[in-house]
Amino acid sequence: MALTTHPPLQLRARPPALAADHRRRALLQPRRARPCRCCAGADAGKAQAQARRAYPYDEIEPRWQAHWEERRTFRTPDVGDGLDTSRPKCYILDMFPYPSGAGLHVGHPLGYTATDILSRFKRMKGFNVLHPMGWDAFGLPAEQYAIQTGTHPKTTTARNIARFRTQLKSLGFSYDWDREISTTEPAYYKWTQWIFLQLLKRGLAYQAEVPVNWCPALGTVLANEEVIDGVSERGGYPVIRKPMRQWMLRITSYADRLLEDLDDLDWPESIKEMQRNWIGRSEGAELEFCAVDQEGHDLGAKLTVYTTRPDTIFGATYLVVAPEHVLLPSLTSEEQRAHVEEYTEVAARKSELERTELQKEKTGVFSGSYAKNPATGDVIPIWVADYVLASYGTGAIMAVPAHDSRDHEFALKYELPIIKVVSPPNGNCDPEEAYADDGIMINSSSSSSGLNINGMLSQDAALEVTAWVESNGFGKKKVNYKLRDWLFARQRYWGEPFPVIYLDDTNEMVPLTEDQLPLTLPELDDFTPTGTGEPPLTKAADWVRTTDLLTGKPARRETSTMPQWAGSCWYYLRFMDPKNSSTLVDKAKESYWGPVDIYVGGAEHSVLHLLYARFWHKVLYDIGVVSTKEPFKCLINQGLILGEVEYTAYRDNEGKLVSADSGSSMNDCFQEKVPADKITKVGDHYVLKDDPNIRLNARAYKMSKSRGNVINPDDVVSEYGADSLRLYEMFMGPLRDSKTWSTGGIEGVHRFLGRTWRLVVGAPLSDGSYKDGTMSTDDEPTFEQLRVLHKCIARVSEEIQETRFNTAISAMMEFVNAAYKWDTQPKSVIGSFVLLLAPFAPHLAEELWFRLGHSQSLAHEQFPEANNEYLKESEIVLPVQINGKTRGTILVDKECSADDVFQIAVSDERLSKYLDGKAIRKRIYVPGRILNVILDQQKART
Repeated sequence: MALTTHPPLQLRARPPALAADHRRRALLQPRRARPCRCCAGADAGKAQAQARRAYPYDEIEPRWQAHWEERRTFRTPDVGDGLDTSRPKCYILDMFPYPSGAGLHVGHPLGYTATDILSRFKRMKGFNVLHPMGWDAFGLPAEQYAIQTGTHPKTTTARNIARFRTQLKSLGFSYDWDREISTTEPAYYKWTQWIFLQLLKRGLAYQAEVPVNWCPALGTVLANEEVIDGVSERGGYPVIRKPMRQWMLRITSYADRLLEDLDDLDWPESIKEMQRNWIGRSEGAELEFCAVDQEGHDLGAKLTVYTTRPDTIFGATYLVVAPEHVLLPSLTSEEQRAHVEEYTEVAARKSELERTELQKEKTGVFSGSYAKNPATGDVIPIWVADYVLASYGTGAIMAVPAHDSRDHEFALKYELPIIKVVSPPNGNCDPEEAYADDGIMINSSSSSSGLNINGMLSQDAALEVTAWVESNGFGKKKVNYKLRDWLFARQRYWGEPFPVIYLDDTNEMVPLTEDQLPLTLPELDDFTPTGTGEPPLTKAADWVRTTDLLTGKPARRETSTMPQWAGSCWYYLRFMDPKNSSTLVDKAKESYWGPVDIYVGGAEHSVLHLLYARFWHKVLYDIGVVSTKEPFKCLINQGLILGEVEYTAYRDNEGKLVSADSGSSMNDCFQEKVPADKITKVGDHYVLKDDPNIRLNARAYKMSKSRGNVINPDDVVSEYGADSLRLYEMFMGPLRDSKTWSTGGIEGVHRFLGRTWRLVVGAPLSDGSYKDGTMSTDDEPTFEQLRVLHKCIARVSEEIQETRFNTAISAMMEFVNAAYKWDTQPKSVIGSFVLLLAPFAPHLAEELWFRLGHSQSLAHEQFPEANNEYLKESEIVLPVQINGKTRGTILVDKECSADDVFQIAVSDERLSKYLDGKAIRKRIYVPGRILNVILDQQKART
């Protein structure tokens, strides 16, 4: 779009504000010794304001944000509706944000800025770019806020979305806002419900009674990752384990494909390994142990155990069952029943993560029953322990304490037998520790069972034992997974309703037909938990009572809702076709845009969200909705931005300062925060200025309201501008690394943008305004100017491609430093540099581009290409020898003749003293290598 409708800006230096918001200044500089303006006086405030305001960003940025919005500059046309599909595509996506009431802090824009730089770069490289934004807005936080305030979640969600949207627009991100979606919109969750119906049709959705994390205070089931140390992550309420009938998704049916297809993804290897470990595929055997009493009489029950080491069956000296095991009540003797029930009640209050923590002390209780080892015929005790999970394997294990560290620790504690059955190949083994590796089998034969694996290697013995149990009916070969089926129900109000009903007379579950979608949430005024375990939706009696349209029979609706994960599993597909009311995504649009080329988000989503999304995508692939096996081609995890460094001093009980390296215990000391102006750095440590003997603890923490170290990007934008915030977050260090916020750092990049402004526009006039246009000239650039430019182009292009944004900014800083030394600034050179700057500081770049005389936005201008002719190093450092001894070096052009090289050497002050007045017998010049001057020694003596 042409810009000629906008008259040139008469930009003026901003008059200094004589008063400032104390809160804003405290957030930006929580520990910097810099007085606020209203306390320091007008003169100090004026100096500070002028120093910080290096260029008129507060006038430039609103202008260009309005321009982009009015002209929909970053709108991506639809396939079949104006999009040139002959051009390459690039789909760049941020992980779906949850719009909290707190809004953004400066850690959030890190990933958003990175994707925006890549999006702007790709557009300028001729790609069709899809770069959308939306909201993952269902979930527990909004519901809890509704309970506390009486405000409907729909109201708070809409308010929070508006807040996030305003903040993101203020940072100049090039999102296609025409594609904005929210998981809470019925037009969106209609298709979430449709996907659920497809899962149901294929037997991938089912109901089962399973042990869950139940939080009575929140009135809902929580996922494992939502429980920390036995309490809910949100609110810190007690969580117990209890069986409940829940909707489940059969993700385990896709376990092998989820594993195999990881190999083809351009993801960090650490993330792929985390997913492999989470899926946890293992090969082993299921073995049956007959339950008996102490005398060996059969009790009529069989315990099936799963083991990856069937070769160690002769070393199994006891069995362990999970507290939730279905056979436990029948296995518990009357003498032990009270002890077992007490133990299982305590175990129910622990999360699975707590129970399987390797470092925790192992606990258990004897069941009162025994089992017969089929290989040895020995009667071994059955114990109950919470380190065994009902959700993994069969919920029971054979314990081999000589060769498993957990079993070894447990056996030592409860004085259970330890029998060594595997010897290391070299024969060396610590008798006090469990030996868990492969080796040679010992103590592994029985005449009664006929099984003898002594002397075999572990792998061969495992095959032999598996064949033996299969032939004798004691078990079978088995592939197992740590991955469990996905618990897909929450006892909440604020979530997607399940599109099913239950007939009153038979309790038969009946899915809704697709033309009945969306099934929308009813309006509720009371969102509080029922206290009975029933979901809040049971309070919507008129909504719950319904009729089966096919039979006319009375029925009731499902009152649990889907988890927050549901809507975030497939949003990337809806962005391709957000307005389609007849299908989830148009095939032609999905075929062109899929898969997501670059997906950027936090590593905290490395397993669950990504695994769930991959699962749903593979189901959609199987039914022909999508054309690719995987949703996300390349994954990038950005690091955290930590709060500013906090300095802590310690005082003992007498109030005396104690050095942090004193060696004494700090636990009994009082902590005291120290302002940054009272500390100094000595070597690698921070000490008090007034007492350098007192070393301080210096640490940066994750931003949180509880620590008071959250920095609002709105305040930073007001103080320094959006371009400065964007540039600083990219300049802090590598994108994938965690970094510490520093207000002083943003001042540095702000000054760089100011230098760039003055290089192109010039200094302000005497009245504070700026001249129209720029300082650039129409002169032809010199070879040296072109060389500096093209070296910058080459480096910035490469660094953007490799997401090394901090070094790309360094290259642009080097260009500006060099350009300040030029007598003229040719417009062609400066214009190309402005295009390089555009992905990083788009507002400033647009303004400079306009002032350079261009009538259209630079958003779709061609990104500069480096010319290799200017990248060749034309000068070399040449060693110079006098009589075979190196006396110095000179800088020469590669194409210099021998005479020219000699003249340069003669004129060099460091070399001329060796040559003045001397007769030269010979000159030896090897181009590009060396110049050797041989003096006539005889003539020199005379």
